[in-house]
Amino acid sequence: MSKQEKKDQTQELIKETAKNLFFVKGKFNATTQEIADEAGVNRTLINYYFRSRDKLIQIIFDEAHRVEKEKSEIIMTSDLPFKAKIAEFIEGSLSTSLQYPYLETYIVSQINKGSCHTRDVEEEDLKKLYEDIEIEMGLGNIEKMAPVQFLLNMISLLVFPSAARPLFLENLMLNDIEFDKIISERKDIILNMLFKN
Repeated sequence: MSKQEKKDQTQELIKETAKNLFFVKGKFNATTQEIADEAGVNRTLINYYFRSRDKLIQIIFDEAHRVEKEKSEIIMTSDLPFKAKIAEFIEGSLSTSLQYPYLETYIVSQINKGSCHTRDVEEEDLKKLYEDIEIEMGLGNIEKMAPVQFLLNMISLLVFPSAARPLFLENLMLNDIEFDKIISERKDIILNMLFKN
């Protein structure tokens, strides 16, 4: 293995370890030392490769943001029929929630701190989506409401269970495997709540 390949491999290991701590375990305040210990590397390597913990966090956030943006693009740019693209978005979101249970919570926490945020959606795309929602309402496929309410309902049904995961695990007396099974079964439940038929 070349020196560059080893460097790339070590950088990727550190990033994946940080993602695992933040998005899988929900340890948003993991220190540089904790990331290094979990990755099995010397702490100075994190500063060597990323300059600082904050720079590493920015890189991790940018990657997480890209995942979220790709999911949004399913709804915004797909030529699928409306219900099919909503179903695809829900499936992608649930799959991400299973892989990274604390991803959305992490993104919201970073936005609340006033850092690491860029808008995902173009105004014209949002306007078109609202028009599509209104068409579906006119066809009687979904309840009449402000289009923004439809989106809030959908996002709430998708994100809240993962955002409140620790609370649900504790109070509903579930383990991680049981909770993941519940999340994996939510696609049809969400679609049935959003659509009349």
